[in-house]
Amino acid sequence: MGRLFGTDGVRGIANTELSCELALDIGRAAASVLSNGTRRRPVFVVGCDTRMSSDMLGCAVTAGLCSYGADVINLGVVPTPAVAYLVGKYKADAGVMISASHNPAEFNGIKLFSGDGYKLPDMIEEQIESLVLDKDDDEKLSLPIGGAVGKLYTGYNAVKDYTDHIKSSVPNSLDGLRIAVDCANGSASVTAEKLFTSLGAECIFLSKDPDGENINRDCGSTHIEALAKCVVENGLDAGVAFDGDADRCLCVDENGKLVDGDMIMAICAVDLKNRGKLNRNTVVGTVMTNFGFGKFCEENDLSFVSTKVGDRFVLEKMLLEEYDFGGEQSGHIIFRDFATTGDGQLTAVQLLAHLKRSGEKLSKLASVMKKYPQIMINLKITAEGKLHFYTNREVKEAIENGKHKLGKTGRVVVRPSGTEPLIRVMAEGEDEVTIAEVANMIASVIRDQLA
Repeated sequence: MGRLFGTDGVRGIANTELSCELALDIGRAAASVLSNGTRRRPVFVVGCDTRMSSDMLGCAVTAGLCSYGADVINLGVVPTPAVAYLVGKYKADAGVMISASHNPAEFNGIKLFSGDGYKLPDMIEEQIESLVLDKDDDEKLSLPIGGAVGKLYTGYNAVKDYTDHIKSSVPNSLDGLRIAVDCANGSASVTAEKLFTSLGAECIFLSKDPDGENINRDCGSTHIEALAKCVVENGLDAGVAFDGDADRCLCVDENGKLVDGDMIMAICAVDLKNRGKLNRNTVVGTVMTNFGFGKFCEENDLSFVSTKVGDRFVLEKMLLEEYDFGGEQSGHIIFRDFATTGDGQLTAVQLLAHLKRSGEKLSKLASVMKKYPQIMINLKITAEGKLHFYTNREVKEAIENGKHKLGKTGRVVVRPSGTEPLIRVMAEGEDEVTIAEVANMIASVIRDQLA
């Protein structure tokens, strides 16, 4: 991770850690770097989620872009993957999304996309960081005046253009399916109803009335309980839930049981393989992908490739090795034939279209993979503690002891979050009691040493 950018953009509490001044500086620096220092008028698309602070930060970024001479197309409230798609459709030079994804409402973030819709490589982010953080009075960016400053336009058709693209990705309608859709009071609130009803599904929509503060609050992909209850009480076929910026999707089956990102990948991988649309019969996941996914791949003549946590690392591997399908347990799923980033609503329509074609229950489709028990403990730590995670001897010994105790029956993954002040301790394996003991032992040492 860089000095500003984490694994998914710049994050922080809005109006303190992520200030308007910082957002403006990032806008200016991004315009300078992504226009290659020329004086032609670059074009940026800017979208945001439904947080109260998104308009504030979006305006600040836009001011920074325009002050350097970039024109801006304001997309309004849209999902993050809509920004990635519309960069290309509108022939823009780059895109900006104002969102902190699944984080609480007081957080916000700035995500940047290149002209081809991909998240920026580390080298470009470092150039932007340098312009923002290393400047002094003698090294200010040269700013235009008069008619050379940027103009602001409104992208009136952004929602329609994006949802039409998602609809075009599936070969059949969703006629006859009865589903619940949890919009997390976020970006999906402006797209989901248009998308799923136009595909023919009979829908009940949950958490679709954002007020600026209720994004992700007890709803969406991080709080699946209300969705599960709705599906069971109404006898629906399935439920789908998105996070605040709709770049991830989790589901529940007809019994209200969670179908997480690993299980969604398993279901879709089999379907893609059977239709001859899974390049090299390979799925890309991460070190957090469930132990059972590897077993599933072995049983279904599929290859599994693992990367570091973060959909950007999944995508990097996919591009490097020319794979076309991958994702994360959290629900970031990448269908590279249709998208350049994780897209929750694309994932949902792909899964539901397969459900409709198969005529099976979602619980039956999900049974293709046996999920091993997994314990996840999220530990809040200090910034200093996060820095010392890799060098603390007691923490290292605790992790090694945990791995030794599980042996070949399971595994341990301990890592700092790229987006939050957390250390995540994950243990999984055949015996739930043993993995709980291992996870709690490691967590106890981390609390003592780093909290």
